[in-house]
Amino acid sequence: MDTLEQKKNRLFVILSGIFLTNAIMAEMIGVKIFSGEQTLGLTPAHLNILGFTMDFNLTAGAVIWPVVFITSDLINEYFGKPGVKRISYLAAFFIAYSFIVIFMTIKLPPAQWWLEANNLDAEGNYFNMDFAFNKILGQGQRIIIGSLAAFLLSQLIDVFVFQKLRKLTGSKMLWLRATGSTLVSQFIDSFVVLYIAFFGVFSGTQIVAIGITNYIYKFSVAILLTPLIYLGHYIIDRYLGKENAQQISEEAAAQSNSLL
Repeated sequence: MDTLEQKKNRLFVILSGIFLTNAIMAEMIGVKIFSGEQTLGLTPAHLNILGFTMDFNLTAGAVIWPVVFITSDLINEYFGKPGVKRISYLAAFFIAYSFIVIFMTIKLPPAQWWLEANNLDAEGNYFNMDFAFNKILGQGQRIIIGSLAAFLLSQLIDVFVFQKLRKLTGSKMLWLRATGSTLVSQFIDSFVVLYIAFFGVFSGTQIVAIGITNYIYKFSVAILLTPLIYLGHYIIDRYLGKENAQQISEEAAAQSNSLL
């Protein structure tokens, strides 16, 4: 029979694994931009925002970032501010490490046979495999720096808002602290990454317009995710035992409040 401490440690490892995997994957696939409307079988929105016609063209990383939101809130609930900060710094380190490794592999000279064996697509059109590899994985330095800065800042803001709301509501109103902290942190994330990555490339007004479009998506997703937050809590409560889970949550809140 596992002790409560063993279950708690195993829970942190599982949540951390989910968080790290999805955070790193979201950064890697984020280079692809897709149409949110067409994915749902809808016509482009053509929203007029600050004089610009905007559609919901989103980074592919947005597909799995909701998993990061949920996992972050669960870590926040049961392991408090120290747990979220620890895993956020670790994620930022691994994301940076991943980009360094990718940059090194881009610099490796391609083998000629590899280029020749992969130089035609399904329709028989010629393409340069090495160029495609470099183009897909080689994100710009400003985008990487902006993404990392926005990730860390939004995570720290998320844990701060979450614990402030936890202090006000106690163990009740889970939806408020989970959704509220995500809405605030993702507002910051939406604009920080854009300003660092594209300031001087796009006008300030256009950056704000893009940020508003992205935030509308993130706002909608945060609301829709609320039932999954409750599902996550239900599963964890079943695993730890409801009384044990409540005790761990209260201890995490008390520890976090002493650090605020």
